[in-house]
Amino acid sequence: MPINTPRKILLVDDNPLFLKLMEQAFKKYHFKCHIVSSAEEAISFLKTNSPPDIILSDYEMLEMNGIDFRKYLMNEPELKDIPFVFLTYLPDKDLMIKGLDLRAIDFLLKDTPVNVIVSKINNILFTIEKQRELSEIEIKKAAASLNFKSIPVETPHIKGFDIDFWHHAYKDIPGGDFIDFIRVNDRYSFIVLGDVMGKKWMAWFFTFGFLSYIRSALRFAAFDEEYSTATILKKVNNIICYDSVLKDILLSLSLILIDSDTNKITYSGAGDLPLLHYKARAHRIIQVASSGLLLGLFEQGNYTQQEISLKKGDRLFFFTDGMIDFVNETGKKSDYQNFADTLQSSLAIENTFTKMKKNLFSKSLNKQVDDQTIISIYKS
Repeated sequence: MPINTPRKILLVDDNPLFLKLMEQAFKKYHFKCHIVSSAEEAISFLKTNSPPDIILSDYEMLEMNGIDFRKYLMNEPELKDIPFVFLTYLPDKDLMIKGLDLRAIDFLLKDTPVNVIVSKINNILFTIEKQRELSEIEIKKAAASLNFKSIPVETPHIKGFDIDFWHHAYKDIPGGDFIDFIRVNDRYSFIVLGDVMGKKWMAWFFTFGFLSYIRSALRFAAFDEEYSTATILKKVNNIICYDSVLKDILLSLSLILIDSDTNKITYSGAGDLPLLHYKARAHRIIQVASSGLLLGLFEQGNYTQQEISLKKGDRLFFFTDGMIDFVNETGKKSDYQNFADTLQSSLAIENTFTKMKKNLFSKSLNKQVDDQTIISIYKS
């Protein structure tokens, strides 16, 4: 964790004097401390704000005590892994064992000197961060040995079109976004953008299976001269629904077929965000939405296809939700329309992807909460 990044603490206690004392102590040591006076208030805070780096909770509280609060968090997938420490006046061994069985990191007695409590929390967070870094290094080594890449190194050359993409993994750890370019022959080329539901390595692991099915389906379709993107999605979905490993792992997908002979683009989507079609002559962006459901959700995914016509100078963008998601002081947000408006404003000034990438997309790294991927098709 960078030194200049304030560590965030959620302090839960029904003693207002103790809350104020600890809040001032943590602020003195450059922690960002949010205080609440009950477990219920803490739950409300966690539901509407970005997660803290650690939770310190009193044990003896009215309504919901510290043990019950910890049990609640353990049943919430998004909250159970937040480091948790109990604060108590009771040096009760049985109580400590009960709390540690709930994967609490430690018990701290409230009569411990304040500076010692702060130092212990600081050391706990430092140790957690070092363990996380070591784990990520080991996983990166394993990934490198597998030689599996879910993001290509370069774009294909397609007659009449310029293809560009930009990708940034969340915290530089490979995640669930993947891209594939499959050039069938001089006439037909497929472009695939997928997003496996989940975070970081867990989602990245499942891209193996999904990409294998998608690539196989596209190759068989080309062999049979079947160029219906809707039909291909239906076949991929049916296979996933019968796969005992992947059927409960959902996937959004944008599938594009480019026909260089006719300059036609055929598009089908599965639970993806609406594409953005920039019309250069009118200097405006329109949305192109699909009706298909996430792959693996139901056997009948309602996949359809539509043709998109690009005039000279037009661009077609498709992207994952990391481009529209961000975090502010009130928590995680999504704003598709703001992204579309910002993109349109940028295009009105500069229609070069390289400059757009530098001036627009890189700025979003300051608020990144997920993998960010965007693909551009330009009619040259």
